[in-house]
Amino acid sequence: MSDVDDGDDLVRYYRWLRSHGLNDSHSGNASIRVADRMVITPTGCCADTLTPTNLVDTALEGPPAGGASLDAALHLAVYRTRPDVNAVIHSHGPHAIAVTLSGRDLVPLDFEGQYYFKRVPVVNIPYEIYVDDSPVAVAGALAKSNVAIVRGHGLYACGETLDLAYKWTCSVESSARISWLNNLSGDKTHRELNWL
Repeated sequence: MSDVDDGDDLVRYYRWLRSHGLNDSHSGNASIRVADRMVITPTGCCADTLTPTNLVDTALEGPPAGGASLDAALHLAVYRTRPDVNAVIHSHGPHAIAVTLSGRDLVPLDFEGQYYFKRVPVVNIPYEIYVDDSPVAVAGALAKSNVAIVRGHGLYACGETLDLAYKWTCSVESSARISWLNNLSGDKTHRELNWL
């Protein structure tokens, strides 16, 4: 990676995804836009051992650089679609995945979730064509929202800053956990609004 001051921040936020249960040791990915370039986590990296020198620097135009995350083309598609976005985070929060396995959008029940999102779109991509179809499908969903969940796979969040993308990531998982707990409690009041 070239000398990018934000590399330390990118590694820190990526590690937080792991430490807070939003990814396992080797899952998810994160990137930042730096001028006309993107810095992204490498494919197959471990959050526990990742350092800024492992990050992959690639041009925003053209194909991703070698060694970049499997989702690098998706991140590039988001940056090309959203000039206001400077960070993209992909996480595997278990509640966000579980409550959207039906393929229906997540409608948060809690105040904060409703305040920020109203509805979290779910993108249905068959697993066998995920790599080919996800850049267009996810970038399309994120053109209208700062968050989108790929059914059975995980959340993509984008923001003007890395901190904001991380905030959206944590907020969606919190709303999904509240929906999950509400369902376990047997409360049927909000079922017509929610993922059930």
